[in-house]
Amino acid sequence: LEDLKINVRSFDPGDLEVIKQITVEAFSGVSIDEAAELAFGPINGRDWKWRKARHIDADVAGDNARGVFVYEIEGEVVGYITTRVDPESRIGWIPNMAVDPDHQGKGIGRDLMEASLAYMRECGMECAKIETLEQNPIGSRFYPSTGFREVGRQIHYLMRL
Repeated sequence: LEDLKINVRSFDPGDLEVIKQITVEAFSGVSIDEAAELAFGPINGRDWKWRKARHIDADVAGDNARGVFVYEIEGEVVGYITTRVDPESRIGWIPNMAVDPDHQGKGIGRDLMEASLAYMRECGMECAKIETLEQNPIGSRFYPSTGFREVGRQIHYLMRL
């Protein structure tokens, strides 16, 4: 990456489709939406990829877009991170973060994490939170390596109505 033109920048609406594509590729095997589909099949005629990609629509809606950052190599978006800030609680949240599988392991996630944490600090947040599933070995190793500490576990349940 040393000789390449790299850039961490704010989200632009033109990035939406590529970050949705990265989301689907990076979350394969580690998405609660995929786990639900494996257990119950498609829901409402939609697959897990459609449901997971929709999360990004909420992440970039309105003021949320200010806290979304993308990572470019030679003008190509290869990763992103989304944030939410809550001025009343002073706790920031990272709902989604993904790096194109072809570009993982090169420090891109770390650069994105640093950008999001700096943004949250600028917004006056005192803490940042992020979550991952137990079946996500990358997140389970990466988040503690950036300073996050596990504070609890959650179990997801689903039933057909």
